[in-house]
Amino acid sequence: MDTKTTLGCLAVFASAFCFYLATVIIKWSSMAGLKIDSSLFTFARFIVGFATVLLSMGIFKQKIKVVKKRFLVGRALGNCLAVYCFFKGVELTSVAQANILNMTYPLFIALFSWFLFKRQRDIVDIIIVLIAFTGVWLILAPNKMEFDFNSLWSLASGISAAIAIMYLNLSRRVHDTQTTLFFMFGLGTVIVFCLFYDQMRIPSVEELNYLFWCSAVAIAGQYLLTLGFKYVTAIEGGIISSTRILLAAMLGPFIAMDPSLSLSGWIGAFLIFVANVYLATRKAKV
Repeated sequence: MDTKTTLGCLAVFASAFCFYLATVIIKWSSMAGLKIDSSLFTFARFIVGFATVLLSMGIFKQKIKVVKKRFLVGRALGNCLAVYCFFKGVELTSVAQANILNMTYPLFIALFSWFLFKRQRDIVDIIIVLIAFTGVWLILAPNKMEFDFNSLWSLASGISAAIAIMYLNLSRRVHDTQTTLFFMFGLGTVIVFCLFYDQMRIPSVEELNYLFWCSAVAIAGQYLLTLGFKYVTAIEGGIISSTRILLAAMLGPFIAMDPSLSLSGWIGAFLIFVANVYLATRKAKV
């Protein structure tokens, strides 16, 4: 493995850790006795991201070039819903469970592709996805098969993330990175503000600290992911990104004070991880 590939792998792994750490910061704010609504964390992430994109475009003198607006809007709407549901899942359940269920998006991409694209239909893929959904159930109902409806927020984040990524794939065929990010963060900021206007308020200094670092860490993860995929293959990047499942399962009790996963929870996380690895491998070979 050459130096660039090694650095690429490290960047993708660092991005997975950043995405996980952003959710840990949300949990830390709750442990500190602060009551920051998920909508505020979502709004902060988008507005800080938008400011970052504007700054980057200003420094490098880049301009947005819109070709197919519907792809940009679809990506922005899907991502906005995914982030809010993800943060809501962290707020109402555990960091580990929210991250694991959010990482089901490759399963839903495979499922949606089966119905939408005849050329991508593969019976083996669907069998793997169905097996993985056994793992999803074990995560949703880990204790004596008791179902927690709050877990549906995190599962919804996986579904909406799948839609967002499918739109991203379409958008990247005709738009550059900065144009896509400009619309994603800019439109996301407006949508969150309008939908949760009654929750918008000026945060205290302590709250602002958590809001900023949650946003900054997540945005750093986005840029690390973009950098990493420049030097690694799709299969390498897909597998390394999926390690967020294992990170969440292992680190939860230590840095987020999550309850340890039960045996059924570990089995569920492992099934989802293996399915993601298989799908990444399969996609890279097609």
